[in-house]
Amino acid sequence: MSEPQAGMLARLAGNHALKQDLAAALRAGRLPHSVLLVGEPGCGAGFAARCLAADYLNPAGGPHAEAVLRGEDSECLTVRGEGASGQIRVERIREAREKIQRSALSADAAGRVLFIYGAQALNGSSANAMLKIMEEPPAGVLFLLTAASAAAVLPTIRSRCAAYTVAPAPADECAAALRAALPALDARQAADLAFLYGGRIGAALRAMTDPPAKAARAAARELCRHVQSRDTYRAAALLAGCEKDREAAARLLEQAAAAAGAALRRPGFDGLQPERAAALGRAVQNAAAALTANANLRLTLTLLAAQATQDYDTI
Repeated sequence: MSEPQAGMLARLAGNHALKQDLAAALRAGRLPHSVLLVGEPGCGAGFAARCLAADYLNPAGGPHAEAVLRGEDSECLTVRGEGASGQIRVERIREAREKIQRSALSADAAGRVLFIYGAQALNGSSANAMLKIMEEPPAGVLFLLTAASAAAVLPTIRSRCAAYTVAPAPADECAAALRAALPALDARQAADLAFLYGGRIGAALRAMTDPPAKAARAAARELCRHVQSRDTYRAAALLAGCEKDREAAARLLEQAAAAAGAALRRPGFDGLQPERAAALGRAVQNAAAALTANANLRLTLTLLAAQATQDYDTI
């Protein structure tokens, strides 16, 4: 299957059919004014949205297209969730609508783009405000929404978008992209990261470059060692470091889930064998559900340590 012709979409790893479809729609002038890009966290839905925006606004490429990829172009507006709830506030949608309607268009741009990152975070009020723009879109405006799951997006929004799935990259393409972004990585390290994160380039890059994510990855590796040796005390002591920080706990759970999944596919990954990997995976799943239900964090982490290191049916 051939790659799309020149354009920023070509920089998206994998997803060959998706890139061909979007590039063909752009060339033919058939791209819908509202596009929903669906992909699990870290697989590149946000990057894909910026690539598509760059090709829409600046088909010939150049500095402005590069600026779109960096999130710095003046023709692009961005809305995302904020605060403890993570919801997209209706005020942000209204502000974006006013900016779209009042701002002047640059001479060298083909239109404007409004990014809605995490469209599942639109609540009833913000979704209604968004619908008013989508139903009567200003000329030249492209709405690019991302979401981890199409089902999580309100039906009124989802039904007005052309939905496309952004898949994780194949392992070899993921590893190549990681080495291009992080030249210090050797081939084995890049391949291990591609395996661990299932081709999710963004997730792998965050684990290597974002300090909180790096700390969570290091803690998850240590947790795996304690789980494999069935050392409940050390596992509980490690997890206690997150008992006053729900965000840190959530990051650690995410990394531990990835490690457990990798060890099930490749026994011995992160020093974890399948039996203990399965126990850790179940314990993490229970803990994540408890956090979603706003359970006591300290108790949740203590139970996680016990469930992961002891026989599951005795807890």
